[in-house]
Amino acid sequence: MDVAFLANLLLVVDSGSMAEAARRIGVTPAAVAQQVQALERELGVELLVRSGRTVMPTEAGHRVIERARGLVREFSELKAFALEGEAAGELRIGTITTALLSLVPDVLSGFAASFPHANVLIRAGTSMELYEALQRGDVDVAVCLHPAFTLPKAYDWHLLREEPIVVLAPSRLAAHAPHDLLAREPFIRYDRSLGGGKQADQYLRAAKIVPHELFELNSLMAIAMMVDRGLGVSLVPDIVSPLTTHLNVAKLPLPVQTEPRRFGVLWNRASPRGRLIRGFLACADAVLEGERKGPGAVAT
Repeated sequence: MDVAFLANLLLVVDSGSMAEAARRIGVTPAAVAQQVQALERELGVELLVRSGRTVMPTEAGHRVIERARGLVREFSELKAFALEGEAAGELRIGTITTALLSLVPDVLSGFAASFPHANVLIRAGTSMELYEALQRGDVDVAVCLHPAFTLPKAYDWHLLREEPIVVLAPSRLAAHAPHDLLAREPFIRYDRSLGGGKQADQYLRAAKIVPHELFELNSLMAIAMMVDRGLGVSLVPDIVSPLTTHLNVAKLPLPVQTEPRRFGVLWNRASPRGRLIRGFLACADAVLEGERKGPGAVAT
């Protein structure tokens, strides 16, 4: 039995369709269907049934999938153990989008130079999605916000950045009071289902500010671009990204101190990919140290 076929079966189930699973691994839906059919012939049971445009596991499929997750994870760990003494293997990184568009590319540049034979797989998601993926063993490290709950002892955390919440405004409004801007100007809200968006919403409530809401978005990059175009102001974490360095925006500190948004790296202490994870952390620290020694200009 091909373990890769089992892994792709799990991807079909988790994504809800063969087409989406095929897109993620870069093959045709027909190829994925053939793999599933090969598993069904070998096991002698039907694993999936179609329900509209999606697929769902049969009763037998549920039983197979429950065992398959462990088998796929154990096989992946076996490969990692075999390669632990080598600067090779596979590192599966989950990351929030803002980190992927800011810090992570520089970290991966250093990582690729230090571990040229390592294979890196990257997936983006929200912090909670990445934490759950780490628990399932789908990723080895998560670049995410620190969870709002106490971490189990099996996990370790390495802080990368603390980002204060600031008012983002067009440069022409830089001399205005932050609270006045939030109360007066059209407001572009950061998604309240995300950590930084929740912090911003809590601040507005505590300050008794009811903004004139224009949009609500889950992309800090898109928000910065809209502020640059003069569409309004926003209340967001002070991110550092080369993609927004040339935008014509001002970042105004809040008059009332608030908790910053903290993001870092989360991983399982017992991971068999310990050497690669330590290498990734070292590369991240090197990038941050280079930033501290750099010109000091902070991008929005």
